[in-house]
Amino acid sequence: MRGFLIFTTRVLVSLALLYLALRGINFAAIQARLSQINLLWIGIAVIVTIFQIFLGALRWREISALCAAPLTDMQAFRYNMVGAFFNQTLPSSIGGDAMRLWLLNRTGAGWRAATYSILTDRAVGLIALAVIIVASLPWSYGMIADSNGRLALIFVDFAALAAGLGFLLFGHLPWPWLKTWWPTRHVHACAVIANQVIFNRKSGPKITVLSLSIHVLTITIAWCCVRAIDAAGNFEQLFMLIPPIMLITMLPISIAGWGVREASMMVAFGYAGLAQADGTVVSILFGAVSFIVGAMGGLVWIFSAEKAAGGIEVAEVAEE
Repeated sequence: MRGFLIFTTRVLVSLALLYLALRGINFAAIQARLSQINLLWIGIAVIVTIFQIFLGALRWREISALCAAPLTDMQAFRYNMVGAFFNQTLPSSIGGDAMRLWLLNRTGAGWRAATYSILTDRAVGLIALAVIIVASLPWSYGMIADSNGRLALIFVDFAALAAGLGFLLFGHLPWPWLKTWWPTRHVHACAVIANQVIFNRKSGPKITVLSLSIHVLTITIAWCCVRAIDAAGNFEQLFMLIPPIMLITMLPISIAGWGVREASMMVAFGYAGLAQADGTVVSILFGAVSFIVGAMGGLVWIFSAEKAAGGIEVAEVAEE
């Protein structure tokens, strides 16, 4: 019952945020934009998204190896595709991460190693996103004329940076109780692994390039959606706008980021002097691209050996 209530709450949050995002929008303008979609750009966005998932798999494989949970490139890619499917049905990326955790555990890695690899992978991605946001602050600050928008941008930037640096610093704290007290020992262990991943001479440069590339590809996907409706907004502007939006969308308060992304995109486009209706349409197309790729991940899941084995286990338990 509790799970159902949480799911229902997040559905309602998504609907409420979508309503707020669309309430003041000229639907005629949205309809006009949607009627002239260039499907070629949407197809390119889908391909870029799949490539982004592949790069994410390469990063996860590197991190999993340090967590004593080795994966092959193809395993990591398949599991990430399956995760993309479950991301479309559960809050934010939590559903996809839960499935990746379950799949990795089935390889014999163990729950602890699998959990550490997922959490560290997410933390490294968040740190890379924070670096991009803060590094672009001088330009994004100048692009936004509204004082409230500037304050919001500064708050998001430094909150992300503080969280990332705080997490890394946590792994360097020498106090023994951090390694034994239940609320902190797992976080501390992940922080230690994150430091090893990022600052290792062998894996560090590779992880850095992969992490930054993944976020640049997110911006590229949004740019493809802009091109699909021939809207105003160049790649440089999107480079300033999209990372903070993606950071906000990570909040697990809606289903697959719907509502949060639309509201954030609409506000960000308005602050940058772009049409808010275009921001809403771009966000909807961005979500549609994620949904299409998620559907492909669903096919990967349906025809996977892991699902077949899981079905057999369920059947055996039911018979017992």
